[in-house]
Amino acid sequence: MPVLALISAVLVVTLEQYVEWKYGIAGIIGLLLLTVGIKARSPGVSSAGAVLLALLMARPAL
Repeated sequence: MPVLALISAVLVVTLEQYVEWKYGIAGIIGLLLLTVGIKARSPGVSSAGAVLLALLMARPAL
């Protein structure tokens, strides 16, 4: 079980670093809103985070 927790923590930190590198502070805020909204079961907050991340990812295509 501790190995699974360690692997999970490493994956989360890696994802966070990638989002910050690729999308900057706005990406971190979007990821934070998404995770807080999911954990708090708040569809408004998680939707705001998802929309922010979607806009950041779609920006180069626009």
